[in-house]
Amino acid sequence: MADPNRFVVTSNLSQRFADQCSKAELPSIVMDEEACAFATGSFDLVTSALALHWTNDLPGTLIQLKRILKPDGLLLAALFGGGTLTELRDCLVQAESEIVGGVSPRVSPLPGLQDMAGLLQRAGFALPVADIDRLTVRYDTVFHLMRDIKGMGESAVFRKDSRPLTRKLLQRCAEIYSSKYSDPDGRIRATFNIIYIAGWAPAASQPKPLRPGSAKVRLADALNTKEIKINDLD
Repeated sequence: MADPNRFVVTSNLSQRFADQCSKAELPSIVMDEEACAFATGSFDLVTSALALHWTNDLPGTLIQLKRILKPDGLLLAALFGGGTLTELRDCLVQAESEIVGGVSPRVSPLPGLQDMAGLLQRAGFALPVADIDRLTVRYDTVFHLMRDIKGMGESAVFRKDSRPLTRKLLQRCAEIYSSKYSDPDGRIRATFNIIYIAGWAPAASQPKPLRPGSAKVRLADALNTKEIKINDLD
């Protein structure tokens, strides 16, 4: 029998997503991560899958997520990181520079691994961890890649403020991409960097780092080796 005190809630900016979750009998609300509607200390666990890189205020969003966690609650999240689609960015910049003599933003800015580690600490998470998984995905052409990006809902949010992607520009981009980032079989490569983060809401029961100089075991003993003091090197 399910525990009535435990529940799962999903949230998303998309009403369509919420409707699909409701059909699957999974409680869902339409909510902006930057204006979290849940009460303080509501959850034991918060997860986010490839969504946080879309927030305008990532530090503030992490603070909001920590707020809704119970003490010793866990945040687990994955988001696209810096270096994602670096090949596409390079080819669009080169093609646009050649054709119009300037460039427009085409690929959304993304945080780096060290950025995320620092932001977790800044938001007040305990025992923060950040890691990265670098994936190379291959496509027949750059147009197949762009179709996949659109299908993922990952098109650059500022595209309306950029120059139109003309047929000439896209064709030149495809030529550059094929010449610089293709394999012997003719297929092109695209890089996706996925950053994984974990952090705990602070709690008194969590392990704390020892005070510097308070160690009771020598490193040499732990490594089963002879200790060589600096003075012995003179």
